[in-house]
Amino acid sequence: QVQLVESGGGLVQAGGSLRLSCAASGRIFSIEIMAWYRQAPGKQRELVASIPNSGITDYADSVKGRFTISRDIAKKTVYLQMNSLKPEDTAVYYCSVVCRRWSWGLQENYWGQGTQVTVSS
Repeated sequence: QVQLVESGGGLVQAGGSLRLSCAASGRIFSIEIMAWYRQAPGKQRELVASIPNSGITDYADSVKGRFTISRDIAKKTVYLQMNSLKPEDTAVYYCSVVCRRWSWGLQENYWGQGTQVTVSS
């Protein structure tokens, strides 16, 4: 199995910053995509940012210019630097990793437990 451990959430005032981290561990042959999703109360989970093997990042329009996704391949860790936070960024943030556990294996998608981000106005 693959485990994802997230950290870095919390309460911050509007305009502030937070940095989320997500470390993957367990049997992993290769990581295909690392991403961050979020889910606000009463809303569907949405993709915030992703970074595939190519390193080409992608962002939701609502966070472009404010959030930055990055990774440390050796540490199997993905980060989300969130600047200029707004109250509408309040949500539970989930880390997602698509990986292969063996060279012959299928791609599998794993999720972190979620970390709460609350932005006060």
